Amino acid sequence: MTQSSENTRKRNERYDKYVKAVTPQSSVWRSLWRAFFVGGLTCILAQGFADLYRWVFPSWTADMVGNLTSVTVISLAILLTGLGIFDKIAKVGGAGSFLPITGFANAMASASMEFKSEGLIFGTSAKMFSVVGPVIVNGVVWSTVAGLIHFVIGFFM
Repeated sequence: MTQSSENTRKRNERYDKYVKAVTPQSSVWRSLWRAFFVGGLTCILAQGFADLYRWVFPSWTADMVGNLTSVTVISLAILLTGLGIFDKIAKVGGAGSFLPITGFANAMASASMEFKSEGLIFGTSAKMFSVVGPVIVNGVVWSTVAGLIHFVIGFFM
């Protein structure tokens, strides 16, 4: 071994030791419980809104109640992101706070807020769609693939 590679190996060992010393240790079971708890509370809150809307608007269809519930949960996630509360919830709840609908709303709002200094159009609006674009493209592509698979299976059965 050359002197330079020996020095590099020792430096890497010291760095690995340092990283292990400063990296916070987390309990897997505690993280899982917190994610389950926060995700469950989010779902209970959404179900509560749905039940409230069903009670207040008894003539509405299930689709209308579901749409209003989705809009409410998205709006609440965006509001909490803007107030800085969503980040605190995410720190405690981890993956449980990023249920598809709330996590997506948080990602959009965070991207918009981060670039607001660049202006309303080129900052807030454009950066919001930098997150939304890939999600929509993936949704369209994979639903098309699923539709084609369904069509082919239906064709042969």
